[in-house]
Amino acid sequence: MNPTRGTLIAVVATAIGLAGCSEHVEPPADPMPRSLLTTDAKTPAAAPLPSPDAITAVLYKIADPAVPSAQKIGLIQYGTAEDQAGLDNFTKALRDNGFNPMNVTATDLLWSAGQPGDIIATITISSVAAPDNKFTFPMEFSPIRDAWQLNRQTANLLLKLGQPGGPGASGAAPTPGR
Repeated sequence: MNPTRGTLIAVVATAIGLAGCSEHVEPPADPMPRSLLTTDAKTPAAAPLPSPDAITAVLYKIADPAVPSAQKIGLIQYGTAEDQAGLDNFTKALRDNGFNPMNVTATDLLWSAGQPGDIIATITISSVAAPDNKFTFPMEFSPIRDAWQLNRQTANLLLKLGQPGGPGASGAAPTPGR
């Protein structure tokens, strides 16, 4: 047997033997007091909600017939060129149903429980010419840089409202050249 190996075996056997003969000492329950591991700093307050005007500005621009649909894509979360037809149809449906010009109000803004950072607002869109001609719809908005955009799920629902034959579509056939 190798002398180094024999020494190692003897040391290990001695350590095991001594461990078996020694008095068992429990380690402290918490080797470091919790007060040293954590701070008493308060959780930072949530960021302030955006102003209702910041939210309504998104919808005014989406509904504005003077703004080309290609410039509206950035107002929709994950917007693509495929959204252009839906945006055009939505703008047309608003116009055809007397919502051009329109008023938009945002109330009851609160942080979304399902999507951190998003906000939910109750949006009311009414006709300037006939204020009783209105609809109210809860909508969700997502932050993008220092602005807001319509959340993808809300955009999907809203853009379906403007589809021919979709919910909220006028019963009149489209007029060419409009």
